[in-house]
Amino acid sequence: MDRKLLTQAIAKYAAGAALVALLLFLPAGTFRWPRGWLFMGILFIPMLAAGVVMMVRNPALLRRRLNAREQEMQQKQNIALSGGMFIVGFVLAGLDYRFSWLQMPVWVSGLAAALFLAGYALFGEVLRENEYLSRTVEVQQDQRVVDTGLYGLVRHPMYAATLVMFLAMPIVLGSLIALIPFLAYPAIIVRRIRNEEQVLERDLPGYTAYEQRVKHRLLPRIW
Repeated sequence: MDRKLLTQAIAKYAAGAALVALLLFLPAGTFRWPRGWLFMGILFIPMLAAGVVMMVRNPALLRRRLNAREQEMQQKQNIALSGGMFIVGFVLAGLDYRFSWLQMPVWVSGLAAALFLAGYALFGEVLRENEYLSRTVEVQQDQRVVDTGLYGLVRHPMYAATLVMFLAMPIVLGSLIALIPFLAYPAIIVRRIRNEEQVLERDLPGYTAYEQRVKHRLLPRIW
């Protein structure tokens, strides 16, 4: 087992969980927030399970998933926009719980949690299908075009999964006002996809032909 990779994975996981908890519970003014803990559970328990599976079965994929250093300037901007979206959204959700601004019914949060987990399952299937999946926009050595499974339906199924997951997040937290910043995500992801496809058309052999076979980027019959 690669101890350096394991240490890096544990450190990033712990730091991520601590940061999200801080952004949620500090504005909420309490740790007694059931929907806050529901969100933490459905986000970080599957993440831990996925990390263990990758560590055992495909450490190279885990290493790529931990690398968040973008080379493309536009992608660095997209990461900054996404980060701002999460920070503002989580803080608003905590404040909304604290001051009861625009709270949604508990059953709505339950449905959103189920939708979030469905998106997580879709994300897991994408990880299984595409061993080249990286968090950064890049073409790796010996990379080939994946065009089977979900990639036969849309060209970017991972982003389709994140679209479901991220839009469900503020609803799981029960905050209508926190949904507002998350509504920026579709525009951010469209911007990311357009730039990513320019890189893939330029550097990945066979990608242009794949675009001709699979017409839709994100949602079948829509875009």
